[in-house]
Amino acid sequence: MAANLFRAVAAVAFTAMLALGASAQSVIRDAEIEETLREWTDPILSVAGLVPKDVQIIVLNDSSLNAYVANGQRIHLHTGLLTAAESPGQIKGVIGHEICHIACGHTVARLRAASVAMRPALVSIGLGILAIAAGEPGAGAALIGSSSQFAALNFYVHTRAEESSADAAAVKYLSALGESPAGLVEFFENFRYQEVLSDARRYPYFRSHPLASERIRTVRGLAEATGLMDVAPTDTTQHQFDMMRAKLIGFLDTPLKVRREYPATDTSEAARYARAISAFRASDIQIALNEVESLLTDEPDNPYFNELKGQILFESGRAADSVEPHKRSLELVPGQPLFLINYARSLNARDAEGDTVTAETALRDALVAEPDNAFAWAQLAITLEHQDRRAEAQLATAESAYWVGDIVRANSFARRAVQSLEKGTTTYRRADDILLITDPNNPDNRVFYERYGRASRLSLEISGREMPFGDFSAADRR
Repeated sequence: MAANLFRAVAAVAFTAMLALGASAQSVIRDAEIEETLREWTDPILSVAGLVPKDVQIIVLNDSSLNAYVANGQRIHLHTGLLTAAESPGQIKGVIGHEICHIACGHTVARLRAASVAMRPALVSIGLGILAIAAGEPGAGAALIGSSSQFAALNFYVHTRAEESSADAAAVKYLSALGESPAGLVEFFENFRYQEVLSDARRYPYFRSHPLASERIRTVRGLAEATGLMDVAPTDTTQHQFDMMRAKLIGFLDTPLKVRREYPATDTSEAARYARAISAFRASDIQIALNEVESLLTDEPDNPYFNELKGQILFESGRAADSVEPHKRSLELVPGQPLFLINYARSLNARDAEGDTVTAETALRDALVAEPDNAFAWAQLAITLEHQDRRAEAQLATAESAYWVGDIVRANSFARRAVQSLEKGTTTYRRADDILLITDPNNPDNRVFYERYGRASRLSLEISGREMPFGDFSAADRR
């Protein structure tokens, strides 16, 4: 009986992990925000002895305050952190802290610490199962429920020293650049109250980065010793921060919050930016365009204002009008992958003479820089379909599906592509590679095909017929 209960608990735990993976936050891609964060982060990476191009910065659409390093040299920043920060120095301080986790080897050490930390949790689960088997379901459930707390407490014992060294390293990195470390101190002090909250109410960042008073005093002492506490951010850095924050609030928060934070009486660039974006999101297109035009009057050569105008026009059904502002943004920042994709999307939608050839060139340039960009592959599929290059379009669709993790669909479209592509060509070999990687007979792919099989059976029950894959059509392009 105990063995069956253990298998049941393990199954529940595995299901919970799958649910967590399915609810992963979406990644935000924005040329302006990415440019700002890279400009702030790369000098810190260099001072820390890392190669900037080897470290990714990923912005996650999550209102909770968090930042962490995961999956190798990847720094993840929540939008909640970027909008809650009160100064660029606060964000730089957090980034410096996270960079130390990479440079100081903490990511590897934490894998070992996590393994050790799980031992008491597994003991707690085992005792809980035995208690249930012995007829004490209440005690057993309590033991199993507390297992995660045992693991967390044990894990934090291992990581406390790492957090202190990361704090010191962040101060060291910033002072080496002649920048003030005051932001890190301010950030910690602003959220000191988090320590009195329960884990359920605490921001994720402060669950893994506990804020003891001694820790804050130590950071302040180190920061003050640099003599740089009063160094203000440059006008450029402050402007970048204001515009990034306005953009995020405009896109992600309610119109009410935007009006409260950026009232009509505020005529700053950041305020007009936030109001333009908020109006666009609320479908007040003319108001949005008026605000953007006021920004372009002041800065006609701002690529991001041109990009926003193109986006507003495109998404309000004026695809032909959106081509020129997207083209202008690309002229101002040649080769920017996201600008190339926006431009190509507008050309695909306009579909005038010569548009598909220009769109294909733009998309292939974007894919050289970002070969894993699923949206670019999807747009390339549309471009190729417009040129009646069906097999290549099917391969592009397979690529798009593969890069979003839909290996079942990737396999289907790659299979169609190899039937028409000329053997021995680069495109044929790529389609064949996708077939090999997504092979349903590969044990690593079994869970995906089992999930697809369940979805197909459900579709059959609902519709009375099964349609595992559709032809390449407008539905496939979305």
